[in-house]
This record gives sequence, structure tokens and C-alpha cells, in this order.
Amino acid sequence: MTATSETPDPAVPAEATNWPSHWIIEAPDQAATERIAAEIARLIRPGDLITLGGGLGVGKTTFARALIRSLCEDPGLEVPSPTFTLIQTCDAPRHPIVHADLYRVETPQELDSLGWSETAEGAVLVVEWAERAGAPLAPDRLDITFALEASLPDVRILTLTGHGAFSARLNMAKAIHLLLRRVGMSDARREHLQGDASTRAYERLYLPDARPAPSAILMIAPKRPDGPPVRNGRPYSQIAKLAEDIKPFVAIARGLKARGFSAPELYGVDLQTGLIVLEDFGSEGVLVDGAVSEERYGEATAVLAALHGLDLPRDLPVEGEVDYTLPRADLETMLIEVELMPDWYLPHKGRHALSATGRIAFIDLWSNLLQPLLAQPGTWLLRDFHSPNLHWLPAREGIGRIGLIDFQDALYGPPAYDVASLLQDARVDVPDAVEIRLLTQYARLRRQADPTFDMAAFARAYAILGAQRATKILGIFARLNKRDNKPAYLRHLPRIERNVVRCLAHPALSDLRQWYEANLPDLFA
Repeated sequence: MTATSETPDPAVPAEATNWPSHWIIEAPDQAATERIAAEIARLIRPGDLITLGGGLGVGKTTFARALIRSLCEDPGLEVPSPTFTLIQTCDAPRHPIVHADLYRVETPQELDSLGWSETAEGAVLVVEWAERAGAPLAPDRLDITFALEASLPDVRILTLTGHGAFSARLNMAKAIHLLLRRVGMSDARREHLQGDASTRAYERLYLPDARPAPSAILMIAPKRPDGPPVRNGRPYSQIAKLAEDIKPFVAIARGLKARGFSAPELYGVDLQTGLIVLEDFGSEGVLVDGAVSEERYGEATAVLAALHGLDLPRDLPVEGEVDYTLPRADLETMLIEVELMPDWYLPHKGRHALSATGRIAFIDLWSNLLQPLLAQPGTWLLRDFHSPNLHWLPAREGIGRIGLIDFQDALYGPPAYDVASLLQDARVDVPDAVEIRLLTQYARLRRQADPTFDMAAFARAYAILGAQRATKILGIFARLNKRDNKPAYLRHLPRIERNVVRCLAHPALSDLRQWYEANLPDLFA
């Protein structure tokens, strides 16, 4: 279960560098030492230095072997000791590893004669007795000191100190360790899950006792740092109202669940660090063999109709005395999103940059269409309500069969937005006939709850917001290709282009259509 987002901030978070961080861990036996080594392996990147200190016989080599096996993803790997050779190397899946024991080194020249500099270039360095290298240690490193517990000879005390860039990583590892211990999942087997366009990270936790379920999900979402100012001294994320921490996710998850929707249960939360252990919805989505399942999309449509029929608050409790207020979808937010298209998609298509007059016309046309919609009463706009973020839970009933994730960027705004997000999916073809049937289903369900529901007004909003979302995604996917070197998103552009053209066919968008015809004639060829 991983979330995908089509509302990412162009800012790329920078790793924090601060004062050294410290973590003292008691390892009661060798198995505990090996588990700690596996946790540390998750922090390591190419070029990192890990030093292992302490006297003879305190467990440095045992730890090093477990660390190297984790980095090599091979628990049975034979890891010879470098006691006599001084240096041992191996090739892990993502980077080479150099394991060195410098106990017998007396001068730096001895290292030079072993080709130390060349061997260490770009590798992960795991070094015992590093102080004997006779040279200043790298400023970004992890020092681990081992000591025996005097009264309990099998117990090791590990003191971990993260320097430089390693400080933030060690703090995160410590927070994860403490949260998993608090929720009773310290012994879970952890497996990294591949993410998507989002900056969050996920792990699946396999639980040996199958409580509260066979598995859970660890979401790692530290506070998003502000990107560069893009308008009036504010970063894109602030203008586009993207979640900066996990409070929105926690508040909305609990709000949805309290109203009978299948948002994940939250087993444990660390608001300060940005960690959540949550229910695992598995990997079955609303697609079947890569194609739209009308049954599942129909249930997802029913979810939206049920949600939009409720009187929903903007203020939601998070935890304790912490509350969260859902931001309103406003004109500034909607406009900075559509401006991604001329900024990124037009250059991708080889078109010249817009003139000042062309951009002003583009903004004015969109403003005239969006302002009336944004002035109307709103609802919870989940914002990325599309196939990758919807799970199929067949053991549940009715709308409970749709598991919801990735709603942390939710706004309070027009209900038609999420309906367009679902039925004009950017990543999979929704057949025209299915779209029409499900729009009819949505209208019927809304009318059953509210006889005054105006389908004509909704259809107009559906076309406008569908065009707005598709225009934004053209810019996002072109940006992911150009800036982030993720060309796989380009395969979706023809579908999104078709969605734009179909929405522009609505009579309410005739003036905007003329602008697109003049500036992007290839869309209509």
C-alpha cells in the first residue's frame, strides 16, 4: 500500500545537518545486536563511513558481519574477518562495501600501500579501530562504540553518534525504533516499499504474531522544508496548500473513519518526527488486470456521493489538544497549479514561452471559470482520489470496500473535483460509456439524499475542474520528466491531453478552448 500524488511540491527536501545526535541501545543478546545492525543498514548510503569502537571482544566484528549481510540482502553471506588482511571488500546490490580492521595499522603509509584511497572511493566504509588511520575522520559519519555490561557479560551497550548529515538520519532511526516498540512491533520484519512521485517513504511491517493483522505500514513523512520562494516571498507548497507535516493525514484519516469510510486505522503516531504505523490495505486496487473495473469504480463513485452528502466540518481533531483546519481551495491555489502547464508542458512540446499578454489571458480565463465554483459551499476535497490511491477490500461491505489513502493534501472545496479525478483518471483509460454511467450513478445517489441536487450545474463544474486538473497534470508529468529524470510519466500524456480536449468541449469553456487552440493546436489535430 503506497500513496501516489499528483500535487507534489517542486521543492526537493534537503537533508538536515545539525549537532551530533546520540542514541544508546542495550542489546541483550546476539540476535538483538543483529536486529540493530539491520536497522542501521537502512540509513546507509554510498560513501558513508561507519566506525566501530570499543575494546577487544565487545562485539564489533559480530555487528559488522550483520550489517554487511543486511546491506547485501543476504542473511547467509559468508563475511570473512579483516583481522589479518586489514581490508575486505564485497559488492552489495547498490554499492561496494569496504570492511576494514585497522588494529594492526601503525602509520597512515601502511594504508596507502594497501590502496586504501582507491578502494574506499564511493564505497560504504565499515571501519574497526578507525582512530588508527592517523587522519581526520569524515565530518559526515556514524560512530558506534561497544561496551560490555559489567554484571551481565552477554549484554552489549551500543552508543551511536551521528555526525553531520548522519545526525538527522540517526534521529529518524531512533524515532522509528521507539514508535515500533511503543506499538508492540519491534520484532517486525521491515520491507521497503517503492514509492511514486511523492517525497514520503513507506515500509511494510510483517508481524510474527499476526496482531493486529499479518502486516502494517510504516509511513515516514518528516516535516516538508520550504522550497524557494516563487511568488510574493512564499514557496509553491504554501500557495498550493500542500501538507507540510502528518497532522492533516492523521486528522482526515480519523475523520473519514469516524464517518464509516475505510481510511486506515492508525496504530501509532509520532507527530513531531512525522511517523505513522497504519493499517495495511494490501495491494489489490480498483483495477483488474490493469483495466478499470466498473464494479470497483462504481463503489468508489458511491464513496464520493456518500461523502458529498454529509455536512462536514473544516476543523478536525488530530491528537490530544492538537486540531487541524482544512484549508479552503481558493483561486490562488487553483491558478498556480494550472500555471505548471505553460511553465513545463509548453517547453516539452517545443512551444515558445508565453508572452506576458498570453499568460494574462490564460489567467483571466481560468479566473472567470473558477471563481464562481470556489464561492459555493464546499466539501472535503480529497484531491488525489484516483486509482493508485484506492484499495479494494472485498471482505467489507458497501462503500467500506474502498480503502482510502493519500488524502493529506485535502482541501475544502467543490465536490466535482474528486469525481473528475476518479472518472478522468490520468493513469488509466476510463471508457466513455463507463464514465457516463458512473456520472449518472453519482447524480442519482446525490438526488436520493438531496432532491435539490442540480446535475446541470454539477456537469459544468465537472468539466471545468476536470480541465483544471488535467492541465495541472500535464505540467507535473512534464516536470517529472525534465527536472526529476522520470520519463515514465510521459506515457500518460496522450490520455491527459484527450481529457483536456473533452472537458474543453463543454459550452461553458468555449473561450478557454479558443486559447488552447491558439497556443496548443496539436491537441486538436
